[in-house]
Amino acid sequence: MLMALNVTMIALLVIIGVVLDLILGEVRRWHPLVGFGRLANGLERRLNQGERKYWTGALAWLLAVLPLVLLAYWSIRWSAVLGIWASAGIHAVLLYFSLGLRSLRDHALPIERALAQNDLARARRLTARIVSRDTAQADASSLARAGVESLLENGNDAVFGTLFWFMVAGGPGAVLFRLANTLDAMWGYRTPRHHAFGCVAARIDDALNWIPARLTALSYALLGNTRQALRCWHTQAPDWSSPNAGPVMAAGAGALGLALGGAAVYDGVIENRPALGSGCAARATDIGRAWRLVAGTTALWMVMLSIAACISFLKG
Repeated sequence: MLMALNVTMIALLVIIGVVLDLILGEVRRWHPLVGFGRLANGLERRLNQGERKYWTGALAWLLAVLPLVLLAYWSIRWSAVLGIWASAGIHAVLLYFSLGLRSLRDHALPIERALAQNDLARARRLTARIVSRDTAQADASSLARAGVESLLENGNDAVFGTLFWFMVAGGPGAVLFRLANTLDAMWGYRTPRHHAFGCVAARIDDALNWIPARLTALSYALLGNTRQALRCWHTQAPDWSSPNAGPVMAAGAGALGLALGGAAVYDGVIENRPALGSGCAARATDIGRAWRLVAGTTALWMVMLSIAACISFLKG
């Protein structure tokens, strides 16, 4: 059977997975998510055609995600014959591959440095790697705002959602969430090409993210301006089309005391997005503040898990 993870083991494996991610970062070559992205692109090219795109999108999601989640499950089950630590090791490796905490830092902080050096051209190139909006003509304030928003939103998508589903279902849970979130990022657009095909991917990601997003928003609030973060979450999140990005970014912006959201250019068209947070406009140094909020929230989750593990151990 799949090894049942108790609270103590979960806490230990979360710490190991996070430490591995911070030390090693993304695999430079043959990263599993890169290969998964190629698989997803191939499925989309083959199946995103005809009149029944909703159903072919659902089929593509199953073909992309289900085999890999089952592979993760069976690898843990088969490793159980070697002992509990073999299974635990696979859980930890799966969590490491699914996390993106160091990746957030490695992509966002160079933007802060480029802006501090007044190197707008480099800052624009770096920002374009992590956001879907147009950055070719963006000024320093817009780039700083984009960097902060990306950190806040992806803190949930690349870190806390993964940790939550690992706590629920171990390594296979982390893999399921990360793959589902990746497909939403690739297919979940309301464009003529992807609106019907990516509908299932977007709805599944919304469902998987509903609880983690609210835990992330609450965590941001606890580590920043709590009252303002909770107020922004309550009043601003409903204005966002995404049921999960709204709470996360509104609470994060409020916690940092920043005014985010507003106009951004997508595919050459200015989109006036709802306001986020309250306070001053983002500056280059606020990218570092946003990173520290994400890192601090990670530490908070690890501390809370460790406390729960100690309580469980003492009771047992």
